[in-house]
Amino acid sequence: MIGVIAGSGEQGVVREFFELFKTPWEFCRNDRQYDVLISAGEGQIERTARLVLVYAGSRTHFDEQRQIQTGRASKQPCILSYHGHRIPIYGDSITFWENRQSLLTEEGSQACAAFVDGPSEGVWARIGYDLFSEIRTLLTVGQPAANASMPALELHIEFLRDLITGCGVPLVEIPAVPDGYQFLACLTHDVDHPSIRAHKWDHTAFGFIYRALVGSFFKLIRGRLPIEDLLANWAAALKLPLVYLGLAKDFWGEFDDRYLELEGDLPSTFFAIPWKDYPGRRADGPAPAFRASRRAARDIVDTLQKLIGRGREVGLHGVDAWLDSSKGAAELEEIRRLTGASEIGVRMHWLYFDPQSPAVLEKAGAAYDSTIGYNETVGYRAGTTQAYQPLEASQLLELPLHVMDTALFYPSYLDLDTGQAKVLLGRMMDNVVRFGGVLTINWHDRSVTPERLWGACYRDLLADAKSRGAWFSTAGEAVSWFRKRRSATFETDSTASEAAGVRVAVHHRDHLPNLRLRIYGRRNPTESESDHSKDYSDLVVEEMRRTGVTSEVQR
Repeated sequence: MIGVIAGSGEQGVVREFFELFKTPWEFCRNDRQYDVLISAGEGQIERTARLVLVYAGSRTHFDEQRQIQTGRASKQPCILSYHGHRIPIYGDSITFWENRQSLLTEEGSQACAAFVDGPSEGVWARIGYDLFSEIRTLLTVGQPAANASMPALELHIEFLRDLITGCGVPLVEIPAVPDGYQFLACLTHDVDHPSIRAHKWDHTAFGFIYRALVGSFFKLIRGRLPIEDLLANWAAALKLPLVYLGLAKDFWGEFDDRYLELEGDLPSTFFAIPWKDYPGRRADGPAPAFRASRRAARDIVDTLQKLIGRGREVGLHGVDAWLDSSKGAAELEEIRRLTGASEIGVRMHWLYFDPQSPAVLEKAGAAYDSTIGYNETVGYRAGTTQAYQPLEASQLLELPLHVMDTALFYPSYLDLDTGQAKVLLGRMMDNVVRFGGVLTINWHDRSVTPERLWGACYRDLLADAKSRGAWFSTAGEAVSWFRKRRSATFETDSTASEAAGVRVAVHHRDHLPNLRLRIYGRRNPTESESDHSKDYSDLVVEEMRRTGVTSEVQR
C-alpha cells in the first residue's frame, strides 16, 4: 500500500494520477503503516515507511534533516534522462551533489536529479521535481509541440514503478492493457469534406486543383509520389467538370466504401459536422469562414447509417460545443437524431479547445471527448497513452489524439514522405506496446481519395498494429474499457504479516476485454531496461472476481 502526503489543492491530481498508475494507494492516515510513502512539494514527513520517496523541485526541510547537498535549482523547463529515455520537466527542479549512481540525470550537465539512500531506519529516495505538479501541467496545459514525441506521464509512472520495486517493495497493478492483447488501437476519421461537388469556386476546390495537377508533379520529381498516384490525381482533376455536372461520381463522396475496404471488419469512429455553412466561433470572435463545411451530417445521413450498419460508430465533429454548452447540446442532439445512438462522443473541428472545454462538453452531455492532440505534429500532448479524466470534469473522459494524417504529410507541418511516416508511426507503436494504453489515429475522410491518396500508408499502419497484437476499437469502446479499468477497486489486507492480500473488484459486466492484475517482483532501478522488462506475472481480474480468488504478493 502506498501512502501519499499532499496538500488539499493537489488531491484531485493525485487521484487522477493513481487512476492512470492503477495500484493500491490512499492519502496518508495516522493509524496505518505503509510500504511506500510519497511526499511531493512541501509536504512534511513525520513518519517512516519501508520506502520514503520525496519529490520536490526546491530545497526542503527533509534535505536539511538529512544534510543533503543540493545543487542548482531551476525554474526553467529541463530534460531528465532515465535509461536513455528523455523525461521533460516543466516546473521547478533541483539537482544534488551526490557521488552515488544517479537514477535520473539532467540532460546536458549530467548532474544527479534523483538518488536512493538506505539508513538503518528505512530506505528513502530524493527526486528533484514535484511529481504531482508535473502531472497537473500535463493534464491541463499539455506539452509543447517540441516535446510531442515524449510520453512524459507514462515515463513518470515507469520511473516510480521501477523505483518502488527496485528498492525491494513488491507491487501489484492493473496495467492499461486489455487481456489477450498488447494495446488498444482506435481508428477515427474526421468527416470534413464528404463531397467535392459541394465546393465550387472556393478555396477548397482551387486547392484541390493545384495540389492534384501541380503539387503532384513536383512530388513525383522529388521522388515522393508514385507515377500511378500522379495519374490518378490528374484524372480526378480532369474529371472534376463532369462531377459538377453530375455526369461522374463524386470521388470525395466515396470515402465510406474506401474505408470499409481498407478496414474490413475492424471497428472505427467517424466524427460528423452537424451544420453546414457555419464556421463557428473562436474565443475572441468568429472563426475563419473556410472552417465551415459545405455538407451537414443530415446531408450524408445515408452514408452514416451505412457505416453504423457495418459496425462503425458516429460521433460529433463539434463546431461550437467546446465553448458553449447549450450549442454543444444542440450539436449532440442532431447527431443523436440522425444515428439513433444515445451516447455521442466529440472531437472538435480544427481541434478547438481551451481549459474550460471539458466542463462545457460534460454539461452539454458528451459521452467523451477526443480532441486533445496536435494539428502540427503527432505525439502526446497530455503526455499519456491513456484515456484520462480532465481535472475540470467530474465524469467526462478524454481520449487523447496521437496521430493525424495531415500533421504527417502537410508541407506546412511535418511534410514527411511515406517512408518517413512509417518510421515515425513505428516508434509510436513501440511506445504503446511498451506502456500499454491506446494509440488514437485520425485519418480524414478525403485522405484515401484524390488528391491525397494516403490510403497505402493507412493500410500499412493497420497491418503493423495487427501484427503487434492490438485490440481494435471504436472511440466509444476504448473509453468504455478505460471506464471499466477505473471502476476496479483494490481491497488490501493491512493485517497480513507475511503477505499483502489483494482482491480486485470490478463493477462492470460487458463484452469488453478483461483486465489484468500484474504482480511485479523486485527490481534494481539502476539496471538497464532489458534486465527487468519481464519481471512480472499476470492474472485475469475477471476470473478472480468470479472465483473469489485472492492474489497474495510475498513481502
